[in-house]
Amino acid sequence: MAPDADPGADQHITDVSGTGVPIPGDDVDTDQILPAKFMKEVTFDNMADYLFYDARRDDDGEFNDHPLNRFEGASIAVVNSNFGCGSSREHAPQAMMRWGIDGVVGESYAEIFRDNCKSLGIPAVTTDHEAVVELQEWIEANPDGDIEVDVEGETVTYGDTVIDVDVDDAMREALVEGIWDTTALMYSNRSKVDETVADLPYVEGDD
Repeated sequence: MAPDADPGADQHITDVSGTGVPIPGDDVDTDQILPAKFMKEVTFDNMADYLFYDARRDDDGEFNDHPLNRFEGASIAVVNSNFGCGSSREHAPQAMMRWGIDGVVGESYAEIFRDNCKSLGIPAVTTDHEAVVELQEWIEANPDGDIEVDVEGETVTYGDTVIDVDVDDAMREALVEGIWDTTALMYSNRSKVDETVADLPYVEGDD
């Protein structure tokens, strides 16, 4: 569930936009994204502080020139092949979301990572290697440039360029129809749930 989700809010996600952050490299696993040593926390509240914790620091613990340090405030991550592989920890996309990532453009993702993104309302779209590299290079040259991810139309627009992307059918349906947040969905149908429960002969009330 997204942090501080409003059960009455419009959950439809047809597009997301913002500046980008390139995160180059194939097979970036979830232990790099969110090191296991931080999984002992019982909530996701501080996960943004731990995003790429080791990669973003030098041997003295000071921030280095990692893209997340250079492109602070970005909301569209651009990644390469098999991003989010490794252990199936929800902490990884939670950390990205809480840092400020609203969408991801990449070559491919680990299936569980992509599904976790869907559950958080984060579009994770794919395109070919050349298109990803060109977008990463464009971000480096245009750090304040806006990127728009059109989930419904399956395109990414930046500068004067429009590229076609693929959105998994289940992800597109969940985001566009606003059914990705199952907790909010249950709240919005609370009256129907109560009616169903009231008609069940084996469910007793509190009184």
